[in-house]
Amino acid sequence: MTHSNRTVLVLLDPATEVRPSALELLTLARDLGRVEAVTLEAPTVEVLAQLGGHGVETVHQAELSRDGECVTGDERHLPAVVAAALAAAVRLTDADVVLLPTSFAAKEAAALAARDLGAGLVIDAASVREADGRVVAGKRVFAGAWDTECAVTTDVAVVTVRANSVVARPAPAAVEPVVEGYAVELAPSPVTLVSREVKADTSGRPPLDQAAVVVAGGRGTEGDFGPVVELADALGAAVGASRDAAFEGWWDTYVGQTGVTVAPRLYIGAGISGAPHHRGGMQASQVIVAVNSDPEAPIFEICDFAVVGELAEVLPQAAAEIRRRRG
Repeated sequence: MTHSNRTVLVLLDPATEVRPSALELLTLARDLGRVEAVTLEAPTVEVLAQLGGHGVETVHQAELSRDGECVTGDERHLPAVVAAALAAAVRLTDADVVLLPTSFAAKEAAALAARDLGAGLVIDAASVREADGRVVAGKRVFAGAWDTECAVTTDVAVVTVRANSVVARPAPAAVEPVVEGYAVELAPSPVTLVSREVKADTSGRPPLDQAAVVVAGGRGTEGDFGPVVELADALGAAVGASRDAAFEGWWDTYVGQTGVTVAPRLYIGAGISGAPHHRGGMQASQVIVAVNSDPEAPIFEICDFAVVGELAEVLPQAAAEIRRRRG
């Protein structure tokens, strides 16, 4: 049921593409109220078409300035700047809810915006709904061992939502979004952006924190991530690692409490023992498959499917069968 009297703002950054996580936010937003988007750049025609298909009626494009000078380029993406744009958009639209993804930058921007607005803040929500006139966010805590719900008691709720929390779906009827610029005067910044380099991902894999399927390798790979990558490519999955494997230099990104927290629909851990640090970063996954040569590995306590065997043999066989079935 849609509550049309509530305005929900969804952060769209970058404005040059609509990522799967953004489509999921728009799907959640439609169940809460009227959906509007906030961008820091001019959206493309293709982006506007996608937004319209997901029920976005208005796109608010921030026009940033400081001391009378237009703010452009990389500085637009600093969390403090994004936060100022969000806070200004809330005041402009009298919005009730702001939804953001759970990237590190978005979480920082959410916290700064919530402080500015005096809003309730929920980080890493797994669900968002309305109950008794309040926004209620579900969270998995204590390394995924407990499911909790947090009711926001302030007028404005700012929520970052984990990827894969909902299956994105288009609106019943598409609309034509209207782009409206709005002025944002930025305060003097204590931070000077010296340089910002965005590295292009040429792997063709989805980002680890947004992927619906993740294949991760640990010490059991003994440094050879070939089988892990092969299975990930067959599944169209992201690749991750345990902290130990990353610290050994075998892979550059690790899943864990101090690394990337993931909640994919399918998580495959290969050669990972399942230490508490790692479990804290992936235990919220919907389906967990563990491949380990040690039948006593702790990860078998939390997995849905266990394979006792050598990953160098199991993973290539699985990848070959997946490719065969996909034809």
